Amino acid sequence: MFDLTDEEKRAINTLKRLAKRWPKSLWLFSASGTLEVMRCNENGERVFNSRGCVDEKYIVTDIGIPNDGGDW
Repeated sequence: MFDLTDEEKRAINTLKRLAKRWPKSLWLFSASGTLEVMRCNENGERVFNSRGCVDEKYIVTDIGIPNDGGDW
């Protein structure tokens, strides 16, 4: 395990608190290292275009947290 700084611990705890109250109408998408907040459609589903990719029209905003959407 890592020895985390107090600032790192606070940041992680903030994300955990946010996860508890995150609206079901929004979801997060990792787009080549850019963390995007996406809106679900009127049926509460994630929206994809005809090519099977995330529909960019449903992007709400991006979050400036570096990330990677790769598999383990």
